[in-house]
Amino acid sequence: MLAALDAGSSKYGVDEEQQRYLRDVADHVTEVDERIESFRIALRDILTVNATLVAQRQNEEMKTLSEASNAQNEEVKKISAWAAILFAPTLIGTVYGMNFDLMPELHRTWGYPFALVLMGTVSVTLYLVFRARHWI
Repeated sequence: MLAALDAGSSKYGVDEEQQRYLRDVADHVTEVDERIESFRIALRDILTVNATLVAQRQNEEMKTLSEASNAQNEEVKKISAWAAILFAPTLIGTVYGMNFDLMPELHRTWGYPFALVLMGTVSVTLYLVFRARHWI
């Protein structure tokens, strides 16, 4: 726009004083334009740094959440393992506690000790399996 004004001033015979004034305005506009460009570059750099810092903070928070989630998963594994260990004798005891006369083990001398040994064997086996897998 300033170049068009400068070209038009010579074309339309504008006074020398007004041409000097227009050149002075053009210098001021150029200076303001350069300052605006430097502000734009500074603002872009500031926003880039801000985005980088925000991303770093989010990464740290995600890392903290991941660590907490992993710790929680380990606790859930332990609780599940103990629940399975306690479930096996409960199941066996529940079946034998139904008092059916048709169960042959109930009328034998070693029926009750057999049920206790079965409960203990299943529980110890589950304990060893979970221990080998590092769940307990």
